[in-house]
Amino acid sequence: MTPTRFAGKDFGPASEHGWRARWFDIIFRHDAGAPRRFDLILIGAIVASVFVVILDSEAELHARWARWFYIAEWGFTLLFTVEYAVRLAVVRNPLRYALSFYGIVDLLSILPTYLSLFLPGSQALLVVRILRILRIFRVLKLMQYTEASGALLSALYRSRRKIAVFLMAVLTLVVVFGAAMYVVEGPENGFTSIPVSMYWAIVTMATVGFGDIAPVTALGRFITSVLILIGYGIIAVPTGIYTAELAAGLREHRKVACEGCRLAEHEPDAAHCRRCGAELPAP
Repeated sequence: MTPTRFAGKDFGPASEHGWRARWFDIIFRHDAGAPRRFDLILIGAIVASVFVVILDSEAELHARWARWFYIAEWGFTLLFTVEYAVRLAVVRNPLRYALSFYGIVDLLSILPTYLSLFLPGSQALLVVRILRILRIFRVLKLMQYTEASGALLSALYRSRRKIAVFLMAVLTLVVVFGAAMYVVEGPENGFTSIPVSMYWAIVTMATVGFGDIAPVTALGRFITSVLILIGYGIIAVPTGIYTAELAAGLREHRKVACEGCRLAEHEPDAAHCRRCGAELPAP
């Protein structure tokens, strides 16, 4: 979600004046000064918290530094809890933000730590381990502090139908070739079922070829060769679709900055600043 969306009708500040307006600018904007410092501090905290989770997964490090990892994790959790609460307090529509993509990510970044308190006992160790790993999703919070992520997500959204059609075509090929290899090779050569054969078709079309399942008959090898060539031919299709949409989006959203108030949210053909009315420089 881009800063423009946050500043729009749904995610505007809860108040135009006072501490809510001030903190909305600090948290949701990315301008120089306090907003930029806030972003940098939070990015550092996110990276550090993910690093702690990664190190804590090492058995030797966990046995030696478990107490410090535990303290650090709770410190990060409390920090992100305060940040999440402030975000809900300063937006005009807290519920809508809470149900948005980044609102859910913010919640997931703190929820596992609190849930682990209610799952004591050895029988819940597996669940607690899963909850600890879920904290790694904090890395998704980094996306909202990268202005380019808005353009990337927007291009992906606009190309969703074309990519969906492409995936349907790929799925059709996987089913057809998987069924064909199940008939040609059979269980005696490792193709024990159509789902297993479909797995083989996916890794073959993706040109990774793990080698755990390989054709033995001449006809099976011929079908494999055809599928590999098809994979090389279509692997660039989604890349081309996405790149074209991304290029179109960048052309549409190219911004012209005002030299007076530094507002950078103008259309390319705008002649005057929509905030202060100053004449804009030529793009």
